Amino acid sequence: MDVVGWLLDSDPAIRWQVMRDLTDAPEAQVAAERARVAREGWGGRLLSLQLPHGQWPSAVPAFPSGDAEKWWLALGPARQGTLFPGWTSTTWSLVLLRAFGAGPDSATVRRAVGLVRDNVRWEHDGEPFFSGEVEPCINGRTVALGAWFGVDVAPVVERLLGEQMADGGWNCEQENGSTRGSFHTTIEVLEGLLEHERAVGGDPDAAAARLRGQEYLLERRLFRRLSTGRAVDRDRKTGGPAAWTEFSYPPFWHYDVLRALDHLRAAGVTPDDRVAEAIDAVRSKRGADGRWPLENPHPGALHFPLDEGAGKPSRWNTLRALRVLRWYEQALE
Repeated sequence: MDVVGWLLDSDPAIRWQVMRDLTDAPEAQVAAERARVAREGWGGRLLSLQLPHGQWPSAVPAFPSGDAEKWWLALGPARQGTLFPGWTSTTWSLVLLRAFGAGPDSATVRRAVGLVRDNVRWEHDGEPFFSGEVEPCINGRTVALGAWFGVDVAPVVERLLGEQMADGGWNCEQENGSTRGSFHTTIEVLEGLLEHERAVGGDPDAAAARLRGQEYLLERRLFRRLSTGRAVDRDRKTGGPAAWTEFSYPPFWHYDVLRALDHLRAAGVTPDDRVAEAIDAVRSKRGADGRWPLENPHPGALHFPLDEGAGKPSRWNTLRALRVLRWYEQALE
């Protein structure tokens, strides 16, 4: 079976994207396949796990400090991976539904999102879910979710525009004195602003902020320090190695160059020589069978597996890598 056939022999969440991005199937066929996501496979299964009050089940206890992400990181990988399921909360369940393509054109999805809108609040200070909270990484993600699922998140967008840093990036540590953007936070905000732009149309200020954020990544060639030109080898956010040329799925809040390239592709950016090294990194990971492996899976339990495991061929990574290479190579023609 060839690689595209292998991708198509999969869940509707992958199939419709392969049809749209790799085989140029007619729009009606793509739409029909995407409509299956909310009823079948991973999408239908994930929706069935939502609890009556709108949340998805998670054994993570109440956050003791109000700063959920710092507390989570302080646990360390061992506890994240064995004591607490990290990726089964309401936020990450919605992130997966968006990645799968389950949208508000489905009555089941509208009901699920309505339950979240009406009942779910943030640990930070009890803010309604789609109002966001204080960290731009969380708020960028909230904007992406709200825009995708048809919820008004304009106030959160306005807040993000006011928090863009002088270098064009965003950083969740700004309130603690950081003066430089963060790769992790910036990609979350960029994805949110792009989704919002698609949903409601162009706003000059938001578009300008998004373009500045893209330049933040491009000026650093997606994984290099602007100050020295060296590849980032230590992640200031986690304190561990910056495995940004290893491709995880789902990436959740983590940055890597495949995630960045896929965003630039989705944003319609014309690639230039500043992405060439990142493209080479993608090409270098292709196996002899034409597939890309799952690398660097992030500690923490999922609702259910989305790939066959670390080091094994990954449909998600293969899909994203192939469409990124197609975008890049078509621009060179």
